[in-house]
Amino acid sequence: MYLLDTNILIDISRRKLNAAYELLLNSDARLFKVPAVVKAELLLGAEKSMQPEEERLKVESLLLPFEIIPFDETCAAHYAKIRADLERKGLTIGGNDYLIAATALAHGAVLVTNNVDEFKRVPGLSLECWEEIDF
Repeated sequence: MYLLDTNILIDISRRKLNAAYELLLNSDARLFKVPAVVKAELLLGAEKSMQPEEERLKVESLLLPFEIIPFDETCAAHYAKIRADLERKGLTIGGNDYLIAATALAHGAVLVTNNVDEFKRVPGLSLECWEEIDF
């Protein structure tokens, strides 16, 4: 299973990752899922835009093929462990990134992101960067 990070979905929506978009269209949609916090980030962007209603519809359309993975109790346990571990080491990542990483770990998923430098601080997190892949 692959979880798509916010930046991947934004790039796909802006057609910056045309090959990735084609891959998603031609793949089994069940392989690719979206953490609820990623949906929240996309909806926040829509709400802050000049045309929130139109942008919300774009977000919903973009996410239509994907199952949204909720942040549940297992994710919460992973979140606490990740955050405590990184803080003990004097490392940090973005607040929502803790939640995204925890969701990926809880579900044994590979996180697809272009923000590898931040997420690679999380022990045990499997990452894939589509900017670096020649489709």
